[in-house]
Amino acid sequence: MSVNLPVTSQLAVVPGLACGAAEANIRYRDRLDVAVFTCAPGSVAGGVFTQNSYRAAPVLVAERHCGDVRGLVVNSGNANAATGDEGLADAIHMCELLAQHLDSDPHDVLPFSTGVIGERLPMDRMAKGIEDAVTAASEEGWLDTAHAIMTTDTAPKGVSLSFDVQGSTIAATGIVKGSGMIRPDMATMLAFLGTDAGFTVEVASQLAFDLAERSFNRLTIDGDTSTNDAFVVIGTNQSELPLIEKVHSNAYRQLLFRLTPLVEELAMRTVRDGEGATKFVTVRVNGGRTERECLDVAYTVAHSPLIKTAIFAGDPNWGRFCMAIGRAGIRDLDPNRVDLFLDDVCIARHGKIAPTYVEAAAAKVMASDEFTVDIRLGRGNATERVWTSDLSYDYVKINAEYRT
Repeated sequence: MSVNLPVTSQLAVVPGLACGAAEANIRYRDRLDVAVFTCAPGSVAGGVFTQNSYRAAPVLVAERHCGDVRGLVVNSGNANAATGDEGLADAIHMCELLAQHLDSDPHDVLPFSTGVIGERLPMDRMAKGIEDAVTAASEEGWLDTAHAIMTTDTAPKGVSLSFDVQGSTIAATGIVKGSGMIRPDMATMLAFLGTDAGFTVEVASQLAFDLAERSFNRLTIDGDTSTNDAFVVIGTNQSELPLIEKVHSNAYRQLLFRLTPLVEELAMRTVRDGEGATKFVTVRVNGGRTERECLDVAYTVAHSPLIKTAIFAGDPNWGRFCMAIGRAGIRDLDPNRVDLFLDDVCIARHGKIAPTYVEAAAAKVMASDEFTVDIRLGRGNATERVWTSDLSYDYVKINAEYRT
């Protein structure tokens, strides 16, 4: 089940970047579950990673290996999290296995895993899967790779763009996986963005952070932050654009501006493919004193099980929104200044039911598969927004039966 999820049928080539996938039977049968990216010499990678204290072994290794990059290796079905020193050794071995095929240093390879927590990786199958994925790798291999990184996703999710930066044509393609255990504290589930623009390691790191703040750090499915979340940006330096060396340069600002719609679309597709989702909801908070307090309100509303179940039922029980706004942590919030809308239907004005409110109008909005919850705090000029989904019967079923 998904909510108006666009079909990903073709993804564009990024010069200097090849990818491939294979069936290794890590957990799944008869499906792709290992993927590799191979990068041209001179490529760099920057990333942002989960803030969960139970960080998975591949997260620890990938974060250390960010910088000059020759390859990435990803598996689904097994998270290699909560696996101790043995799991750390397995993550390093993943890098060594791919590095052998690339004739590169293992420190120039980044590992990623996603799936069940607490189990060791079957490294014999990983080795064969990596070998087969390298054999399959090509510049046209993005779609297979998007399939291989899926877990409970209903479909692969990817976006490509081509645009100009200072007169040079730039190619970019990104893929993302994730349907549940999603409330990023930096990035998201697993997401990979490749571009033929060139930049320094320092610029790559800042670019990953800035893009995440505009997209993946503005979504939530269920409020849970994974042990394995990672978002990586790869620049192959194959375009005619001169190397971007400074984050305060016009070239950096243009590249960030052009890439933002791509990562925003990936983030929204993640919510559209949320586990059991039947509704896609934007929670927009206006009139805060700071962006932070707007985000606090938006996330409190978006995380609330009472609100999410009401959204699933199409029940305009607006008192639940008041409850969530009030517990968002704004100690000097004046409820008498708060307005609440569902799309253009005003439900509450100045902290109480609007004189013109008709419940049937609000119910009609909530019967839609997409709508906006618009909260106006009346405290300042800051604005923020978060994308979320509802909490359905299928969400419970998917997670209750996840290992069976």
